[in-house]
Amino acid sequence: MNIIRTATLMALAFSAWAGPVQAQDEDIVDVAIGAGTFNTLVAAVQAADLVDALKGEGPFTVFAPTDEAFAALPEGTVESLLLPENKDQLTAILLYHVVAGSVLAADVVGLDSATTLNGAAIDISVSDSGVMINNANVVQADVAASNGVIHIIDAVLLPPSPTAVESSTWGTVKQQTR
Repeated sequence: MNIIRTATLMALAFSAWAGPVQAQDEDIVDVAIGAGTFNTLVAAVQAADLVDALKGEGPFTVFAPTDEAFAALPEGTVESLLLPENKDQLTAILLYHVVAGSVLAADVVGLDSATTLNGAAIDISVSDSGVMINNANVVQADVAASNGVIHIIDAVLLPPSPTAVESSTWGTVKQQTR
């Protein structure tokens, strides 16, 4: 089977799996709040002072872990990250879940990685069983928002340490979130 035919079949299969994209008048934060399954993510975005940024013009692609994904972290992890003294670490983790631009399910077929607003790359793999972002499964794709798109994932993505990201990129990302 040639590459073009394989890519076309994968795109069609992925599009059917992902479901339709619907017009949305609410921004990414409001969609997350309205869903009722992202309470921990919303609390983290508030604690990191990223609400205004994610309500901004965008577009953004957010890989949104569910409350269950956060609950699967070791006991006390979320509570610790929400403390004011851990704001930088929390911000780094949250920005690792966001990609600039609107990357829809159909676009993912041609990607094997993407650079996040954290400055570090995430791995993307597409197979017959679905799409994975690092170690997380995409459980629902293409949830539309007025300023981007949300892909719901079943695990929290943990970025490489800040020292693994070029310091100039890390500084730029920190400036953009303030």
